[in-house]
Formats: sequence, C-alpha cells, structure tokens
Amino acid sequence: MPATARFYRLATFLLACSTGAVGLASSARTARAGTESDAAPQSEHAPALAPSAKPLDRSGRKRVGKASVYAKKFVGRKMADGTTMHAHGDNAASKTLPLGTTAQVTNLETGKSAVVTIRDRGPYVKGRIIDLSPSTAQKIGIEGEDGVSKVEVTPIAVPQRDGSSKPGAAGTDPKVMGTEPKKSY
Repeated sequence: MPATARFYRLATFLLACSTGAVGLASSARTARAGTESDAAPQSEHAPALAPSAKPLDRSGRKRVGKASVYAKKFVGRKMADGTTMHAHGDNAASKTLPLGTTAQVTNLETGKSAVVTIRDRGPYVKGRIIDLSPSTAQKIGIEGEDGVSKVEVTPIAVPQRDGSSKPGAAGTDPKVMGTEPKKSY
C-alpha cells in the first residue's frame, strides 16, 4: 500500500475516533478520491452510523411512546455498556438516552411504574422508545414477549459528557425519590 494511502487511512481513522463516527472503510475511500483501485473492500460486518441516528438526549425531559420487552434470545448476551443482560434485572435499552441513565418507566394503561437503568441500545422497531427486561415489563403490566404498551419514561439521573450527573424530570420529584414528607394527622 502506498504511503499516501496509509496516511489517509490513518488520518480518517483518527478523525472518526475523535468525532465518534464509525464505518471507517467508506470514509477512507472518499478521503482518497482518485485512488479507488487500491482501496480495500468494506467488510459487510463493519458497523456503520445509521443515517437517521439521533444524538443522545441529555436534557432529562419526559418522553411518551411505546415500550416493548427484550426478546428471550438477548438474555445472557453482552449489552452496549459491557454488562450481561439478565432477564430479572432492571435493564433497559434506549436509542436516545445515554448509557447509565436511571429512569422511571410508567405504563400509562395500568398506572404501574418501575425504575430502570439504560444499559443497551434499541429498540430498533419504529415507534418504540424503550425495551425493558422481562421482569420489569411484568412489574408494570406488559405481558409476554410480544407485549407492547404506551409508557412515559421520566429520567431520574442523566450522565453528562463531563462525568457529572444531571437530575432528570423525575430527579426532583419527591414521590419518585422516596423523600416525600410524611403527613401528620
């Protein structure tokens, strides 16, 4: 491989790492315009940034949408944060909340709620905003693997880029935090 091709590949790799982009093979080819003949073909397994990928939402605002249950095939597999998916844990997946976010999920059909930790990415079905572990889904009244329900996801604590944590919409609610003053009669 010529020295200039190696230089462009390295420069593209470093640029992609600093911006968080993936799918380096295609970027390297476009950076080396005119030298297509010595470009290595892109692996079909190379991850690529989805064209519709949304930036992470660190605002802590509430969101309403559909929740679904993790498929059984994901139990025991590694999640995006590196931990193992447990069917009985408080695991959840979100495409837009940062990993490590703690949130309260309320089933709007049953009124039941549970606290989860975002540990994975997904769901990848249009219209869904969160995937829940089977035990969490059962706690809030979403039954079966095909279960889908309208929910409200209210962040409690949202990790920030600088390593700090920002209180979310539920992070200041005494009912959620368990610090509600007791009524004296």
